[in-house]
Amino acid sequence: MWMRIFWPIGWPNYANLLFLFPAFVSIHRASISDLAAQLNLSVSTVSRALSDHSRISDATKKRVWELARHLNYQPNQLAAALRKGRSNTLGVVVPHIDGQFFALVVKGIETIANQAGFNVMICQSNEDAAQEQKNIETLLNAQVDGILLSLSLSTHDFRHLEEVRRREIPLVLFDRVVENTDVSAVVLNDYQGGYEAVSHLIAEGCRRIAHLGGPQHLNICKNRYQGYADALQRHDLPLDPLLLHFSDLSIQDGRQGMELLFDQTPHLDAVFSCNDLALVGAMQVVKRRGLRIPQDVALAGFSNELFDSLTEPMLTSVDQRCEEMGRTAVQMLLEMIQEGPTKVAPRQVVLQPKLLIRESSQRSMLQ
Repeated sequence: MWMRIFWPIGWPNYANLLFLFPAFVSIHRASISDLAAQLNLSVSTVSRALSDHSRISDATKKRVWELARHLNYQPNQLAAALRKGRSNTLGVVVPHIDGQFFALVVKGIETIANQAGFNVMICQSNEDAAQEQKNIETLLNAQVDGILLSLSLSTHDFRHLEEVRRREIPLVLFDRVVENTDVSAVVLNDYQGGYEAVSHLIAEGCRRIAHLGGPQHLNICKNRYQGYADALQRHDLPLDPLLLHFSDLSIQDGRQGMELLFDQTPHLDAVFSCNDLALVGAMQVVKRRGLRIPQDVALAGFSNELFDSLTEPMLTSVDQRCEEMGRTAVQMLLEMIQEGPTKVAPRQVVLQPKLLIRESSQRSMLQ
């Protein structure tokens, strides 16, 4: 269709300037019907010619493609995909894309998805359960072929996941998952990461190790805390409640938690944090109190954020193998799409962490 422009009486005539704004002159986009009308062919014949159907002659295909190029015809890929029962789009819901972790997970997802011919639609829940539910509704309405999800901090109700499964849309959880369910998932061995980080601090001579933990209903926070507790027990160190502080793990939470920990146990000599953001807040408090890192207080975190190598001193942290998590999760999802979600048995892939030892915990190097 063409858009006509009408000028009200009394307005100056700027029609001679319209060549500067071609988008205002025509918004027409050639369709298969346009091609068919000009070539005096049926729509189905033109469609088959554009698809290089074997039953259409080469001469007809040539006529169709020449006119298509002349009219700058662009096929409606979404409509074609939906006619075939697919949108060729995957939905991804993450708590946020601040920091390095989720950004790199999404990078891994997009790399494999694009190679397989799929687009990726990314939504952020902003750590809000209601927004997460809206994200899922949006993706279902967009008729995505599958969904990848990492739960928000505030998600306790999982009925929106049941709706995804009821519609037989392939679903894979990653990082933050619902434990003990039959939903496919990719996770890190968070327990092992916590255990290794605390064991390293103990090996460096630390004995009063505080923990900045996260919400314990989240699998990642619960498992990292359990690794901390078991490492202490393994080395015959007490689990002191005064050395524990739980929060949502922002930088501000880390500052507030560290102040409280110092007030309760001024002689603590190390901190293991459930993430690196809270650890940065803790580091600020340690420095403000005139204490040395790691000589007076050693620090170890979790996530291996980009800023870990930019702080002074650089932060010891557990690497979560972000891109590999994204690649693995989307490969599982693509398998479910190919085979059908009910034909692929739910499974969980557990990636192994890697402790990256840096200056903030290396007491032995200074002796």
